Amino acid sequence: MQEFDLKRTKTGDRLRVPKSGPELLRYPLYNKGTGFTREERQRLGIEGVLPAQHNDIETQADRIYKSICFNPDPVGRHIGLASLQDRNEVLFYKVLSLHLEELMPIIYTPTVGQASQHFSRVFRRARGVFITPDYAGRIEDVLRHAAPFSGVQLMVVTDNESILGIGDQGVGGMAISVGKLALYCTGAGIHPARTLPISLDVGTNNQELLDDPLYLGWRDKRLRGNEYLAIVDEFVDAAKKVFPDVVIQWEDLRKDNALMILDRYRQMLPSFNDDIQGTGAVATASVQAACRISGSRFHDARILIYGAGAAGLGIARQLRDQLTQSGLSGEALARAVLVMDSRGVISADRDGLDEYKRELAWPAELVAELGLGETDRRNLEKVVTACKATVLIGTSGQGGSFTAGVVHAMAVNTDAPVILPMSNPTSISEAVPEDIFRWTDNKALVATGSPFEPVQLEDGPRRIGQANNVFVFPGIGLGTIVAGASEITDSMISAAATALAGSLSDAELGEPCLMPEVTRLWDICGDVALAVATQAVLDGVARQKKVGGLEEKIAEYRWKPVYPEIVIEGQPSQTSTEK
Repeated sequence: MQEFDLKRTKTGDRLRVPKSGPELLRYPLYNKGTGFTREERQRLGIEGVLPAQHNDIETQADRIYKSICFNPDPVGRHIGLASLQDRNEVLFYKVLSLHLEELMPIIYTPTVGQASQHFSRVFRRARGVFITPDYAGRIEDVLRHAAPFSGVQLMVVTDNESILGIGDQGVGGMAISVGKLALYCTGAGIHPARTLPISLDVGTNNQELLDDPLYLGWRDKRLRGNEYLAIVDEFVDAAKKVFPDVVIQWEDLRKDNALMILDRYRQMLPSFNDDIQGTGAVATASVQAACRISGSRFHDARILIYGAGAAGLGIARQLRDQLTQSGLSGEALARAVLVMDSRGVISADRDGLDEYKRELAWPAELVAELGLGETDRRNLEKVVTACKATVLIGTSGQGGSFTAGVVHAMAVNTDAPVILPMSNPTSISEAVPEDIFRWTDNKALVATGSPFEPVQLEDGPRRIGQANNVFVFPGIGLGTIVAGASEITDSMISAAATALAGSLSDAELGEPCLMPEVTRLWDICGDVALAVATQAVLDGVARQKKVGGLEEKIAEYRWKPVYPEIVIEGQPSQTSTEK
């Protein structure tokens, strides 16, 4: 593990490296490909190993983008981008930043789900660190030797069990960690050398994978109980020792493990669960934006969440927290958010209620007021009518479950129904926007979990806002790092939600659209990071003790994909004046 010796100078970044000659080209964060100038090729000992012409990074980006687009298959494009990332990482981020709206669905949802499924069959080169039960008792040593660079400040960690809506993908879940960190680097400006994707490969219960001779993961059933917890405990302890300033984003854990891990470690080191807290923040921001568009009051919303997994729980928690801040309490707060699962309305008196669902449950007397029989409590359309829902959020993973009848019922309750089919990938979205608009005479306010093309309406095309966690998690990580926060508090997540809602421009609200343009991701991540860092200071969990100067610190920390001057250790640099 080596230091990534990058310095800012008045003329640009300067990178001191321990390699020279053709070996230099094998390191993706050192390699510039045809971007090496004639002077650099001579000085670094790489003359003759590249074509004669020098290209600037814009020319390189244009060439590689056209090459990637030559493949019409999304998974093929994902493989092409991964190959670029593995040979020239700065160029990879340049291409991504120039074509983010088009390429984000390739490196992230929905294509990354397919990439996870095909991981072992298209494997080219390892990225990140794979922790298996074979390393028990020596995970710290494995981290020290396997991590390419010291100074890591951000990890995305998955145990691969609940990948998007497709479940247990074993070691293939690493594609999710890699994809999420790519968006941290592109949106938040965290340098790639400060990031590290982690797969806690503790087995898989996907029999198809276990039977596949090409499967690359730890070939055994998943660890459970104390054996599983021991691996996670050791990993967290090791991560904290090896990388004292690290922030962890937990990703795609089974809901019971997700809740346990979130609560168990959040005060040991700054960490959050994107499926729970990130999703909650984005959904809450969508509802807040809808209120801005319709002129309604947030605390008057009657919200029905369809789906009670980790995402549903996170949304319910965040909405209730925001409603509490808006002044609701007691029975009014309890009535504001109703949750359904596969067995129907979650009621406190229901038999066999999972422990985590108790905080989602309505009091039995409130459920009785709905006037629904046992069977009708499982009927989404009848529940929408009975509770007079004005906001409907889908986290069920049940494609098409927001039927015409359900949406018509929403339109009866309010002139501007807010409908958020948030399950992804696209195949399991609860409804498609075109249908929702048709069923509500174009009155609905819609955001989706997966990307959808604009819908052609009578007054022109309507952009569909993607209620995508990418609008919050990079800013949460960046704000936490810059503030030096020891913990990611609930109020820091709330600050992220409010900042996202407030970031919508007048033009975006006028479309109307509940989420901003993806092309504005850089600015939005900066807004969210500032709100999160500020709240960390106010909560007393930050090393930074004053709010003043945070915006400047964030700007100074952020990185953009430009080639640095490369200097071999022991050689003088071409620029000597540092900032």
